[in-house]
Amino acid sequence: MGERVLTLRELSRATLARQLLLERKRLSPTAVIERLVGMQAQWPPAPYVGIWTRTTSFRREALERALANGTVVKATVMRQTLHLVTLRDYALVRAAMSETNFPWETSQAKLLASSVRALAADRPVTSAEGLAHVEREHGLTGLQARRAWRSARARAHLVHHHETALWRAPRDVRFVALEEPETHDPTEARAEMLRRYLAAFGPASRRDLGQWSMMHVPEISRALDRLEPLRRFRDEQGRELLDVPRAPLPHAETPAPIRFLPKWDNVLLAFADRTRVLPEAYRKTVIGVNGDVAQTFLVDGFVAGIWRVEAGRVVTAPFAKLTRPVQRELEEEAGRLEAFLAD
Repeated sequence: MGERVLTLRELSRATLARQLLLERKRLSPTAVIERLVGMQAQWPPAPYVGIWTRTTSFRREALERALANGTVVKATVMRQTLHLVTLRDYALVRAAMSETNFPWETSQAKLLASSVRALAADRPVTSAEGLAHVEREHGLTGLQARRAWRSARARAHLVHHHETALWRAPRDVRFVALEEPETHDPTEARAEMLRRYLAAFGPASRRDLGQWSMMHVPEISRALDRLEPLRRFRDEQGRELLDVPRAPLPHAETPAPIRFLPKWDNVLLAFADRTRVLPEAYRKTVIGVNGDVAQTFLVDGFVAGIWRVEAGRVVTAPFAKLTRPVQRELEEEAGRLEAFLAD
């Protein structure tokens, strides 16, 4: 028998179920962040809105406590972008990416890491202080110095001070040194990281895995070998999709409620083919040429418009005319979001 073909709607519902976007769950912020293998955090409020839209009874203070006590850290990880990850997942992800040619794996980063780490041994440091140190101690200037500072601080496990991830984050960015993370075998770490990705985003293609992780094809292949047996499907274009056993595959017609997503939400960025959530017709409206990702809302499981806040009100801009029942549901969910933002 041939592999089962999953329709676009089936892929949509599977992704929504695993992303907690079909039904809100009563989970802690750390549980959500681990389930999603991190949450994009370039814009400080984004993870808060992302957790709110997926859970019941979430309060911002709960995430801020996890940040303050170090359970959750803000660091450069997947796609070389800022995420909130749990401390134990930070160790896993960094080990998984340790044999990929990310900037923190360069010889220069390795050479500078110890001196940069020593700079932050006793107190948080700013980028200005780090740059000055690189220029003074290593004779680098301009773009070379900026690149060296960024790669060396990542190599040295300098992460953003927790205050930069607060709901009302200060403008000045400071970095603190984490303790050296727990060691993992790189291939085993990659296997676990990809298993977690499939559980949170699958079924997915190998190109999707590469888009999310930015790891090389041979590294992904060796890690997947450790995960066998995997479920295998095809999409409507005939592409192979991989999945972990027993992960949910809801019926294509499972109702999907209105959901508001923050800027850079993971579910819009974790696939090479984003059409299971983001229709191609709207992609360039939602994702700018500079990589910016708009705040969006889902109707029937797919991005159907963008939203913004004006004078404390959530203002929606649908891409197409909505039916009256859908418009009422959108207004009700917008009201709940307004209450959360104003809390």
